[in-house]
Amino acid sequence: MTQQIAPQPDSGEDFSRRFRNALGMFATGITVVTTRTSAGEPIGLTVNSFNSVSLEPPLIVWSLANSLPSRELFEGCEYYAINVLAEGQAELSQRFAGRMGEKFAGLEIDEGPGGVPLLKGCCARFICRNTVRHAGGDHVVFISEVIGFDRDERAPLVYFGGSYRRLAP
Repeated sequence: MTQQIAPQPDSGEDFSRRFRNALGMFATGITVVTTRTSAGEPIGLTVNSFNSVSLEPPLIVWSLANSLPSRELFEGCEYYAINVLAEGQAELSQRFAGRMGEKFAGLEIDEGPGGVPLLKGCCARFICRNTVRHAGGDHVVFISEVIGFDRDERAPLVYFGGSYRRLAP
């Protein structure tokens, strides 16, 4: 049943939950953004706020919550990778969505510029130069130049309505 769209006067928790549920009606792919700290430690996190901005020059956009402890590390890195997860990689999505633990333990990775970790078995991987950051409400918005990429003919991991989904053949 469709409801009438009306201005939302409240900004409380109920509004935030309803807004998040409405946003969940947009199907997205799932990515893991990876980089290395200045000490050389690999870090990564699951992100579904990823999109293309421009083909000439090649630019992408993604966002990161201000509340995450890794925010400053991603803001300060020179390069990072966007790893677009394939259908069978839901476990990787969940692993990198958590805030604790050694996320790279037992993973075989490739390396990009500056040793940026590249996950194996993905649909696509984009190596990006960290160029522009903007404040965006409770997030930081990254707009970055793609300096390299690869792709594989795999079905993507899709997220819709709070669940992982599969594309119909």
